Amino acid sequence: MRKLATLLALTAATPAFAASGPFFSLKNTDFVVLIAFVLFILVLLKFKVPSTLGGLLDKRAEGIKSELEEARALREEAQTILASYERKQKEVQEQADRIVAQAKDDAMAAAEQAKADLKSSIARRLTAAEDQIASAEASAVKEVRDQAVVVAVSAANDVIAKGMTAADGNKLIDAAIAEVDAKLH
Repeated sequence: MRKLATLLALTAATPAFAASGPFFSLKNTDFVVLIAFVLFILVLLKFKVPSTLGGLLDKRAEGIKSELEEARALREEAQTILASYERKQKEVQEQADRIVAQAKDDAMAAAEQAKADLKSSIARRLTAAEDQIASAEASAVKEVRDQAVVVAVSAANDVIAKGMTAADGNKLIDAAIAEVDAKLH
């Protein structure tokens, strides 16, 4: 009833009532248009188009609502993943910092070890050089002694040769042979 009253109120205020001549005539185009409009509205109501449109709009609203909820869930999941990646990035950065610090410490230790190795190498080389110098000194002393022995033997030979006769020389040779023979047996 309310719908019919609303429909009559809408049609009563139309400009068709302001026109001259009979309104309820098929010759009046405004009346024919009004009848066609009313029939159109009745056909729409008969086939339940407003409720179908309402259902479609409700269904569309539910679809949009579910898409919004899904988008909200995806956003929360993305924020969780982002936070996880940020934590992982922080952990990786801390690990990289620790690796760099460890590498610096290792480099410092290697440098200290290299200094110590260099010092010990220098000390070994100095010791080897001192040993070579001592060996050269000993060799020089031995050569000087050997040369002194050779000179002394030569001088003794000259002195003995001048003061000794052939018979004395033969006696000395025989004594030396006898002494060697005694020591060998």
